[in-house]
Amino acid sequence: MTISIKTAADVEGMRIAGRLASEVLDMLTVHVKPGVTTDQLDKLAHDHIVNVQGAIPAPLNYAPPGYTPYPKSICTSINHQVCHGIPSDRPLKNGDIVNIDVTVIKDGWHGDTSRMFIVGEGSIAARRLCQLTYEAMWKGIVKVKPGARLGDIGHAIQTFAENAGFSVVREFCGHGIGRAFHEEPQVLHYGRPGTGLVLEPGMTFTIEPMINAGKPGIRELADGWTIVTKDHSLSAQWEHTVLVTDSGHEVLTRSAHSLPPPAAPA
Repeated sequence: MTISIKTAADVEGMRIAGRLASEVLDMLTVHVKPGVTTDQLDKLAHDHIVNVQGAIPAPLNYAPPGYTPYPKSICTSINHQVCHGIPSDRPLKNGDIVNIDVTVIKDGWHGDTSRMFIVGEGSIAARRLCQLTYEAMWKGIVKVKPGARLGDIGHAIQTFAENAGFSVVREFCGHGIGRAFHEEPQVLHYGRPGTGLVLEPGMTFTIEPMINAGKPGIRELADGWTIVTKDHSLSAQWEHTVLVTDSGHEVLTRSAHSLPPPAAPA
């Protein structure tokens, strides 16, 4: 396994790309409301990334081995869609939850982040799932420091989510990121503490747990991209790109309107 260790100059490039990705989500926030289509959100994001940021939407035409090229510039996963939902002409409805996943390439560097949005008035159950998934992501992020292991991250996320009565999707995981969209290592959102790769300063990777309200089982739709829960239960996901620093970690996908970390329990 070859892990890319970023230099100080590399990290500065990653910071810029990460901030830009987060700013796309900032821009989209006011547009996520009943009646808007995810196609419209995709066009807004594409035009902003290309024309305002002078960057490239990484998902557009992305084609890993065995996949057809992804046809849009962002991923929009609604309700029981777990990840990789393709924007369409379906209008969002009051009460929907939607994950918007943005990855931009700026000067060769990738910034990758996603947020959950509640359309109009979400149910108490939907709001709880979105909130606890956000907290689960941060349970993993705060474990990141030199000398920690990847299993520490996965264990923190898994135990928090399962103690809340939710389940963790196991087939998809976080990933190293830099000049490539997906690099080593894989960052599982479950695991045993004290196992896995030892973290070193200069590593950059995503933490992006997918948490289901029901069982963890998933399936792929006929479009070859969209992943849904087998039991049709709601699913939520949040994602940040994280740097291992000399003393801990830095979240690279932050911007003016990013949510703050959850308050630590008293």
